[in-house]
Amino acid sequence: MDMEARAHSEHPEALRLWLRLLTCTQLVEKRLRGALREQFDTTLPRFDLMAQLERVPEGLRMNELSRRLMVTGGNVTGITDQLVAEGLVERIEVAGDRRAFRVRLTDLGRQSFHAMARAHEGWIVDAFSALGPDDMATLHRLLGEVKHHFQETA
Repeated sequence: MDMEARAHSEHPEALRLWLRLLTCTQLVEKRLRGALREQFDTTLPRFDLMAQLERVPEGLRMNELSRRLMVTGGNVTGITDQLVAEGLVERIEVAGDRRAFRVRLTDLGRQSFHAMARAHEGWIVDAFSALGPDDMATLHRLLGEVKHHFQETA
């Protein structure tokens, strides 16, 4: 039973909408995790870490990676260790701070990430293929209003 199935017509529409959003997110994420594992023998956290590094070619410090990914430093260290061992990322010392280093994609890592990113984009497009362009634009606009509301009240 998914999260949405627990809601009934007597529950507020907002609650039922939240559960539908959550269920859809979980379904898409499950498909992404499976496809990444099957086609690239990797995980979503590894993909996400590489995506952050792809955006910053000079690399990021571990604490910045942790903040951007919203996970603990230990999680980032474990994933980084795996990616270093595979030659997909490298650690670079930070001048003036012997304890700190930046992590960046290697050329192999960048090539690998770009292949995954192209496939990922296709999977996302497929996930929303039941919606027409107008429906997607409307949904995007409406979710933007929810986002804006939270930003105003934060």
